[in-house]
Amino acid sequence: MRRFDLKFGPELLATVPTEPGVYRFVDASDTVVYVGKAADLRRRLTQYRNAGTTRRGRKPHRIMKDAVALLWETFATDLDASIEEVRLIQRLRPRHNVASAYEFLYPYVGLRAEALTLHSRKRDLTLVLTSKPDLFPELRMHGAYRSRETVALGFFAAIRLLRHLAHQEPKARVKALAARDAHALPVALRRVPEAFIPGLEALLRGDSIDVLGELAVSLLELPSACAKASEVQVDVDLVTTFFHGEAKPLRRVVEATAFAQWPVPQVERDPLFLRFRAT
Repeated sequence: MRRFDLKFGPELLATVPTEPGVYRFVDASDTVVYVGKAADLRRRLTQYRNAGTTRRGRKPHRIMKDAVALLWETFATDLDASIEEVRLIQRLRPRHNVASAYEFLYPYVGLRAEALTLHSRKRDLTLVLTSKPDLFPELRMHGAYRSRETVALGFFAAIRLLRHLAHQEPKARVKALAARDAHALPVALRRVPEAFIPGLEALLRGDSIDVLGELAVSLLELPSACAKASEVQVDVDLVTTFFHGEAKPLRRVVEATAFAQWPVPQVERDPLFLRFRAT
């Protein structure tokens, strides 16, 4: 007999509705170990019953091994079910769920620019990559983005590009910022040309990538940057990937849904994209 039938009874699937809904696998301690959603609950749970031994079937078998009970709730639409799934994962953090469950997967980039002197055209720039924006109230935050890897690669690529025009401070200068969040990545740059600051903000907001072209023109005038042309191109490509893969899609969704907050709270990001995709 199949594991699904042994665990939950061979007659269970006949009682499951064919409507949109959210299902929960629960272990012996009454802890939810997995939350999922389906446009058709019976069809989705039948897939668990029929899970094979291939790579695709491994996760269903791990979930069923831990579970002793299966619960479900129906919703009027697939969108309603999808949003409830995200909310439950955020609140319960089941051990077999990853997406939507953990705040460190949803990074922000914070920025602060300070004038060196009253009439200076240079700025001291502080940047931080963090999943805890509330710990850095003096920085303007942008996000929440989705891929920490894509954001981190773009973040440090942008810093390397700016280092051709400015001076990076030693890590000791941002020690106090790093102490606020053990997983944050703060960087301080001195004497960044003022003209690039609005473009950097526009890039982080997903509004415009024009600052990359402006940076490239400036770097072409620097022998040190021209000598590393291939490395500079890699960094330009990484920032471009961040813009088109993270910043621009987030801005498009915010505008299309008329979402009022910026930055977007981590708990609202996935539901916001679900609503956008349902339109």
